[in-house]
Amino acid sequence: MGRRRRGSGTPEPEVTMPTDGGANRILQLEEEVQQLKDAVVSHAVVDQAIGMIVALGRVSPDQGWTVLKEVSQRTNIKLRSIADMILVWGRTGALPAEVRTVLEETLDRLGPIRLPDVPPEP
Repeated sequence: MGRRRRGSGTPEPEVTMPTDGGANRILQLEEEVQQLKDAVVSHAVVDQAIGMIVALGRVSPDQGWTVLKEVSQRTNIKLRSIADMILVWGRTGALPAEVRTVLEETLDRLGPIRLPDVPPEP
């Protein structure tokens, strides 16, 4: 049959309907979309946790990321879970003892940064 032509003479692509594997492909694409949605949510949670570490720990954003990764590695808890715990801690003040200890040690080691044009505290 070939391609149909539009009024302008430009060929119009043929549209084919999925065959036997079409349903499987649709399921694969739906799974991929869900994974992408989950990744976006996870990324937002991690970014918010880094922001809290930056604000409360008075460190740079790069150091905030380093702190989050190190706490995750040293506690053997997934990064996303640590980020969730940090957000809960910001709202409630509750943080598991092991995570609190590692967070404090990591922040102490990195030390707070000074804001520009602010004299150091006595």
